[in-house]
Amino acid sequence: MKSYLPLIIGMTLVTYIPRLVPLTFLTKKTIGPKTKQFLLYIPYTSLSILIVRGIITAPQDMKLATAVGIGTAGLISYINGNMVLSVFAGIIGSYLIINIFI
Repeated sequence: MKSYLPLIIGMTLVTYIPRLVPLTFLTKKTIGPKTKQFLLYIPYTSLSILIVRGIITAPQDMKLATAVGIGTAGLISYINGNMVLSVFAGIIGSYLIINIFI
C-alpha cells in the first residue's frame, strides 16, 4: 500500500506558502483605502461565483434543494451579514429538503 503522507505534506505546503508569503512581506506596508475596499469584496464575489456555478450545474432532481439552500443562505446573509453562518444555513436547508422530499 502506498503512503499518502508525502502527498498530504506537499499539498499542505502548496496551499500554505501562497498565504504565508504575502503575509510575511506585506505586514509593515499600508494599503490604500481604494485597495482595501476592493479586497473587502473578494469573499462575497467568490461565494457568489460558487453559488451561480451550483445553480447552473445542479441536476434536474436537485433544483428544489438548490433553490432552498440559496434562498436560506441569502436570507441569513441579508439579515445577519455573517458569511459563514449563511453558508452553513444554506447547507442545512438543502440537506433537510434532500432528506425530506427527495
